[in-house]
Amino acid sequence: MGLACVIPGCFVAIKRLVDLNLCWLKKQKDVFAPDRQEAGDPVIWTSGIIFGKGEGIVGLETEFGTLHIKLFPDCAPHSVAYILELLTLHHCAGCQFYRAEGRGQLWDAEGNHIKKAPFGPPFAMIQGTLEAQGTSFKKIPTEECPYIRRGSVAWVSSGPEFFISLANHQEWKKAYTVFGSVLPEDMEIAEKIAQLPTKSDVWNNINVSVLESPVPLLVRRLKKRQGNLNKM
Repeated sequence: MGLACVIPGCFVAIKRLVDLNLCWLKKQKDVFAPDRQEAGDPVIWTSGIIFGKGEGIVGLETEFGTLHIKLFPDCAPHSVAYILELLTLHHCAGCQFYRAEGRGQLWDAEGNHIKKAPFGPPFAMIQGTLEAQGTSFKKIPTEECPYIRRGSVAWVSSGPEFFISLANHQEWKKAYTVFGSVLPEDMEIAEKIAQLPTKSDVWNNINVSVLESPVPLLVRRLKKRQGNLNKM
């Protein structure tokens, strides 16, 4: 029986036998290109990636700038594993932002909800897809992660649709798997996308704003950056 095992401070993708309770972790030279080993019945194996300080940052590159995202391997290992797979493709054809809704008069610049204001619409978020053309996407299981706050990057249902929140959404509780967070200094890029021209639409009886021209994006690996990467 295969189980997922998560050790605080590392991203682990493993298979183990329940009765042996084994978990082997190894530090990788490159966290975005981990060593891989085939699993089989004769061999019990585990593979762990320990994210060092300042590591685990990927970029969503758009024409308006690159959104640097700090991944959350501790609470979203399956989600992070998929992002690592995207990095190996060196392309993300079909990946794009297609929905954009600003904060309006409902949330302040720090993402705090304005007292007595409704909770949307607009819903203070930009939404897109991370399903690359030519690849098969497997639904990502629900993972235990924090509440949605300004900068959170989360899946819509089981993916590959995702969104970046422009506000703190405690009212959504833990309905979505958060697998990363945009660095604070890059949120102005998300805000810029949210202000692009949109047209109204209705999805499942909910009024939404869809971009007139979707914004293509590319998932790319980044070298370690200095600064406040670890203050989040």
